[in-house]
Amino acid sequence: MSGGRGDGHRVLVARLDSFGDVLVAGPAVRAVAAGADHVTLLCGPQGAPAGALLPGVDTLRVWAAPWVTETVRPLDDAVLAEFRALIAEERPDEAVVLTSFHQSPLPLAMLLRLAGVPRVSGASVDHPGALLDVRLRPGEDLPEDVPEPERALRIAAAAGFPLPDGDDGALRIRDDEVVSIPSEVAALDRYVVVHPGASVEARSWPPSSHRALVAEYARLGVPVVVTGSPGERDLTAEVAGSTAVDLGGRTSPAGLAAVLAGAEVVVVGNTGPAHLAAAVGARIVSLFSPVVPAVKWAPYAAHVELLGDQEAPCRLSRARDCPVLGHPCLAGVGVDDVLAAHERLVGCALRTNDSSLRTAPETRR
Repeated sequence: MSGGRGDGHRVLVARLDSFGDVLVAGPAVRAVAAGADHVTLLCGPQGAPAGALLPGVDTLRVWAAPWVTETVRPLDDAVLAEFRALIAEERPDEAVVLTSFHQSPLPLAMLLRLAGVPRVSGASVDHPGALLDVRLRPGEDLPEDVPEPERALRIAAAAGFPLPDGDDGALRIRDDEVVSIPSEVAALDRYVVVHPGASVEARSWPPSSHRALVAEYARLGVPVVVTGSPGERDLTAEVAGSTAVDLGGRTSPAGLAAVLAGAEVVVVGNTGPAHLAAAVGARIVSLFSPVVPAVKWAPYAAHVELLGDQEAPCRLSRARDCPVLGHPCLAGVGVDDVLAAHERLVGCALRTNDSSLRTAPETRR
């Protein structure tokens, strides 16, 4: 998959956190792949399914870092031995550590040094001492108010891996695998995807609002497909009711990507599937809570309508549970707001008293 210099140069790219975090690192992975002969992508268990979708990856390795929020494991000799063995197997000539603005590359950089990796690059507020060969200083070398994909690209470029000519830097997934979608979805001429789940409660539009939206789409004659993870089956069943196709727990990441790619519009919160929708070029109504900044984490795509009060009191709190009574940042978004955003994205009316005047937009499948 990699382009490279022809001298066997091997690069390890690390992004250790969640599904969406790995997806937004995709353009940086492609940049490294253009200048390396072999790219190993190191992910945590949550992000590995996304890593399997990215172009430019020659080997995907999974390692659960003890300092990542979703990981509960001690930092002991067994963990260190496991990491050393992984590095010995992959034999990287250098490593590029990709992190968000609130994360440090230094714990991983230390382990990479101890494992013998000769060159390590990353962005660090703290002085890295001997841990980083290439250090970007956030706020100085690296502006903070840039989208996460662009942040990762800047780290890769500083390490010596600029995005190659002809690559627009958009999110993208592999297209070398044919994936079928469920028959009840394939039979639809058009459909909207509603994805009600989110990784934390503070980023969730209320289930009752999702259900009301599905009911209104049904009244308008617009088919809806409700998607979600295996752990969200109860939620997707509640939201789908008797009118929508419920795919909760029924799609692989690649299968979900195929469903999203065929949608007229995807309605989704700030969660991994929003970035997957961006990677397949979907039109997105983004129900975005400002607990993290939209400038960094809104879907990185051409056709996005951002809904939610971005100046709400929870702004930039990074809260997992809503810190404000009533969840005003998203509870204030109504069904009509979503439908209006849908209409802006597709350029035609959904709501009219005469159903014969409603013209379905051309599907994107």
